[in-house]
Amino acid sequence: MNPNIDYDVLPVDRPDSAAYSAVVDRVRAELAHDGCAVVHGVLTPTGLAATLAEADDVAPAAHRSFNRTNPYFTVDDETLPADDPRRRFYDRSNAFVPADNFLPGGPLRGIYDEPGFDRFIRDCLQADPFHRYADPLADVIINAAVEGPGFPWHFDTNDYTVTLAIQTAEEGGAFQYAPNIRSAEDENFAEVSQVLDGVSDRVVSLDLAPGDLQIFLGRHSLHRVTPLLGDRPRYVGIFSYVDQPDMVASPERCRQLYGRVLPIHFERAGRRHDILLD
Repeated sequence: MNPNIDYDVLPVDRPDSAAYSAVVDRVRAELAHDGCAVVHGVLTPTGLAATLAEADDVAPAAHRSFNRTNPYFTVDDETLPADDPRRRFYDRSNAFVPADNFLPGGPLRGIYDEPGFDRFIRDCLQADPFHRYADPLADVIINAAVEGPGFPWHFDTNDYTVTLAIQTAEEGGAFQYAPNIRSAEDENFAEVSQVLDGVSDRVVSLDLAPGDLQIFLGRHSLHRVTPLLGDRPRYVGIFSYVDQPDMVASPERCRQLYGRVLPIHFERAGRRHDILLD
């Protein structure tokens, strides 16, 4: 048993129980509604303290970047109109601690490796095929955001993202998303532009507390973290899952997020089943 997990809230140790089925059914309903679900308070007090201590310890290893990105993490294309969302760049101040800083048995990776955790996520998503993200820099990471513009509007490279709130900022840092605004066949640039212009009625805002587990389908839902204020960093652990066994990030995206690229990112570039930009 993992002392960091509250098994009454997250009964991954009892997959045949009524309690497990109740949680899975609720999460499935929320995912079906808008691609986002939250299980509140999955950590024990010991777990909250341990994950926060680990986040503080590894925070100096974060790749901190202050730059401008568009929602697709692509370079500018001057052949497109100036108001095209692919040409709309925003200040980003963020930091990611790469996965190779989290060892087996540690607080964060220990949750990811907990027997039954993968099954729980798969059952909630009703996903088949279902695989852990194969990226050695990105399967288990921490986002360590400090005061600044936050993480502007973007789409996820991976299909399924599971996040664990560890520490909130003093002010700001809300998670906002526009559910299912694009599909594998249609980028839907017109509605993406409405979100960027602040005139869309599709945006949902979500405030997460430490210990909250969020399952989010971010490949097709535009989302962001709002600007942060104060000295306290916002820590979020990220566990990633995909529908292809060998999927990794593109070299450009990996370089932006983690400050380095491994040979595997070039070897597996372009191996996607869809034609979306990122």
